[in-house]
Amino acid sequence: MDRRNFLRHSLLGAGALATGMPNLAMAQQAKDLSGLLGSPHIQAKAKRVIYLFQSGGPSQLETFDYKPTLDKRHGQELPAEVRGEQVLTGMSAQQSSFPLARSVYDFKQYGESGAWVSELLPHTAKIVDDLCIVRSMHTDAINHDPAITFLQTGFPIAGRPSIGAWVNYALGSDNPNLPPFIVMVSSNGGGQPLYARLWGNGFLPSIHQGVQFRGGAEPVLYLNNPQGVSTASRRELFKHFKNLQDLQYQQWQDQEIQSRVAQYDMAERMQASIPDATDMSDEPDWVFDMYGPDSRIPGTYAANCLLARRLAERNVKFTQLYHQRWDQHDSLPEGIKKQCKNTDQASAALVQDLKQRGLLDDTLVVWGGEFGRTNYSQGKLTEKGYGRDHHPYCFTMWMAGAGVKPVFTVKLMNLATTS
Repeated sequence: MDRRNFLRHSLLGAGALATGMPNLAMAQQAKDLSGLLGSPHIQAKAKRVIYLFQSGGPSQLETFDYKPTLDKRHGQELPAEVRGEQVLTGMSAQQSSFPLARSVYDFKQYGESGAWVSELLPHTAKIVDDLCIVRSMHTDAINHDPAITFLQTGFPIAGRPSIGAWVNYALGSDNPNLPPFIVMVSSNGGGQPLYARLWGNGFLPSIHQGVQFRGGAEPVLYLNNPQGVSTASRRELFKHFKNLQDLQYQQWQDQEIQSRVAQYDMAERMQASIPDATDMSDEPDWVFDMYGPDSRIPGTYAANCLLARRLAERNVKFTQLYHQRWDQHDSLPEGIKKQCKNTDQASAALVQDLKQRGLLDDTLVVWGGEFGRTNYSQGKLTEKGYGRDHHPYCFTMWMAGAGVKPVFTVKLMNLATTS
């Protein structure tokens, strides 16, 4: 080998060979779908995750955070010492007054835990003793895009691997016939836009990115054979394609080539596995009744929750559901009522369904958005009409299953963030 080719094949320098070694490991991982970490040194309680992401920032004050003091101070000005030097959005910064706004919805205590739950969430109230409610969530981001990106990737600027990609990269797949990281976006959501980079692979090989499922006759785009192309001829095409890719990999040692081959292999296996996983015709009527009438409409939040349970049965390691339109800057009472109606029954049914099938013991279910909402009204406060701006320093999430301590509420006692 001459000097020029030696430098090219050693990643522009012999000293850079060490940095190429992880790439070779990732290439092998992409080829056999194993996790980089291998088997854990202790038995893990969580074998899979279902993340119910409520995009837009659900108001904790209308769902899980009961504030009797806010009821008493309704209409009063937010004390300056409470707001302190908290950063405001451009919308709130234009206000000259910050009137405190109580929730128009009633709260009651439920279950052994006595957890407070809004009347908007009657189904969630029934499973409250299976939940760990975390009311101490906070974040640094005050706007949607960086806040969602931070929750999904651990960094507010786009470009890092998503949480599901990291799980896939580290732990691999438990079902070689389905993607280990699957994403669904509700068709009955809307609101702030979502981007594929939220479930992207970042700087990891592309085999680790989330595969988006859609409602309808073609859950995964471009998976079916084109019209006039038989399965046998397509399989022959993949065979020759793989041979060409193997030759290219031998020359360049680029792990992305192996990722591409692995994706084609997965696509071929998915042609048989996806129809089985997404065909709801074998579900009895009582299951649809449990998830609600929307569960019969492909692509809705309820239908996606039911599909998430089916994927859990098939050992898909990370399933992420996105439901938008929780961003109520005005007309909050009406808007959040619709959102809760679209999501409450299905979210609770998913936990119940997993539990009755013995899957909740090793499935972690997470519910929550990117931040909370302010205790003051954004804009004019009327008897029933008000809105709430973004509040990054206090919001609520809940978790269930996989060893999470149920009948438990994590609270913050800091007046500045909980008032």
